[in-house]
Amino acid sequence: MSEVRCLFCRIATGEETAAVVWSDDEFLAFLDVRPVFKGHTLLVPRSHVATLPDLPPSLRDGFLAAGQRLASAMVDGLGAQGSFLAVNNVVSQSVPHLHLHVVPRTKGDGLRGFFWPRTRYADDAERADFASRVAAGCR
Repeated sequence: MSEVRCLFCRIATGEETAAVVWSDDEFLAFLDVRPVFKGHTLLVPRSHVATLPDLPPSLRDGFLAAGQRLASAMVDGLGAQGSFLAVNNVVSQSVPHLHLHVVPRTKGDGLRGFFWPRTRYADDAERADFASRVAAGCR
């Protein structure tokens, strides 16, 4: 697949819109359009990397550090009790670009195993509110 056609590459270059919650020169984090729970964020490298095994060693520490930042943001920005982080490689990878799911968790939230029920934001204003709250937790 061409990097130009990859949805997450287009989001990283600004060709597609997303509710961005955090970014730096190498990585971008934005809300999942079909969140498991509201605030569910995806972390991607700005350069096209298909799977975690393909991630260059020079990006590994930064990717994990950004994941840590987002896990803290779920608690600090959303008031969640914790978070669930996951990476799919090829199987169940809806976009063939490495992405780390960072999902806010609260005891009794109903998430069981790897069954991920999906929800929707009521409107763009609610989506923007969750994006700003996660972003506030990234600071």
